[in-house]
Amino acid sequence: MVKSEKIMTKRGEVSLIRKVTLVGFWINAVLVALKLFFGYWGHSDALVADGYHSLSDFITDFIVLFFIGIAYKKADKDHPYGHGKYETVASVLIGMILMLVAIYIGVEGIATIMQAVNGKILPRPDVWTIIIALVSILSKEFCYRYTINVGRKVDSSALIANAWHHRSDAISSVATLIGVSLSFFLGDNWRVLDPIASVIIAVFIGISALQIAKPSIQELLEISLPQNQINSILEIIGNVPGVKKVHNLRCRRNGHSYIVDVNVHVDPDITVRMAHEIANDVETELHRSFERDMIIYVHIEPDN
Repeated sequence: MVKSEKIMTKRGEVSLIRKVTLVGFWINAVLVALKLFFGYWGHSDALVADGYHSLSDFITDFIVLFFIGIAYKKADKDHPYGHGKYETVASVLIGMILMLVAIYIGVEGIATIMQAVNGKILPRPDVWTIIIALVSILSKEFCYRYTINVGRKVDSSALIANAWHHRSDAISSVATLIGVSLSFFLGDNWRVLDPIASVIIAVFIGISALQIAKPSIQELLEISLPQNQINSILEIIGNVPGVKKVHNLRCRRNGHSYIVDVNVHVDPDITVRMAHEIANDVETELHRSFERDMIIYVHIEPDN
């Protein structure tokens, strides 16, 4: 009964993640079309850069939709620890795509700035570029809040990474709004602020890329869980009746799951059956306390 409820919970999480991602997917599709069309038509490098940022959002939504179904599959012969690392790989890919977008936007923006410095008069952005930037800020902030809330609820690294991608797009749209507005209202000599805004956008995107990729790369490198979670695990195991001592605790993240290896000392005079029951109690308490998928290995040792 417990096992079937767990499977239903997983299916519910996957369904919720897909629902949230699809909302962002269609919003990004509309924003890409609007930003690129009005950016090129309205002569705004900043809005074009913002459009390519939204295009990277659109691509990462594809990545999340593809990988999340695999990440929640049950363990099999080839993947005895489950498929959680696929979610981690998705987060790394999102970070890499963001960094490439940042480099492209930055190079293009600097090239336009150099043209202005060399005396070229940049065209005046159209008023529609300001309106589209405002629409983008509001819609992407909605996507961020909606996605981050669900991502934290189901503890999905890929969904949380995608949420921060939405937030970075909202921030870049703020820079776009400032650059386009100043270029529109202040005259010819100030139009260089539009490509300057695109370079600022590139910096924000690059920072977001590093923030997204770092924890996922650490997970792929088998970095241990944070110390506060390690302390919680030690306390939970130590409070299980029959546990004399806990040592050699090793725990790491595997996508949406935790893997815990621990040595537990028990009374050397109890039966094997009693020691086995203590080990089961340790597993039960960890599952109950963390309320998540956990792969737990408890090694019983006699306490000397």
